[in-house]
Amino acid sequence: MANPCDLCETDGGKVLWGDGLCRVVLVAEPDYPGFCRVILNRHVREMTDLPPAERARLMETVFAVEQALRAALAPDKVNLASLGNLTPHLHWHVIPRYIHDRHFPNPVWGTPQRAAGAAVAEGWEERLVTHITQSLARRGPASP
Repeated sequence: MANPCDLCETDGGKVLWGDGLCRVVLVAEPDYPGFCRVILNRHVREMTDLPPAERARLMETVFAVEQALRAALAPDKVNLASLGNLTPHLHWHVIPRYIHDRHFPNPVWGTPQRAAGAAVAEGWEERLVTHITQSLARRGPASP
């Protein structure tokens, strides 16, 4: 029997947006407000396992989330990562970074550099959802 996949069995976070191909979730990471994942809705291990049109569509979603994070939270930097070593289900991390966050300039999975996390203005989650929805609505519906 194959090992269960967390991203097949759960949403992987608070769902902010979704369509037939993928979903955008907010990760419960208090030190990193706005930490999102773009998760493919079916179990696929690698980007090159997708047909080119789906690959492009998934990356459009990743870029739309990055754009929404920049508009809603004004981070100093945005990190994009697709690892999947522990969870081999295709997903992208889209992480707003601030020069005063716990790990900056290191990756969020590295050694902390300071105790305090980043602080963002109140109402950030609602602004983020609005920007994601608007950005993804502009790209049009998914192809059948």
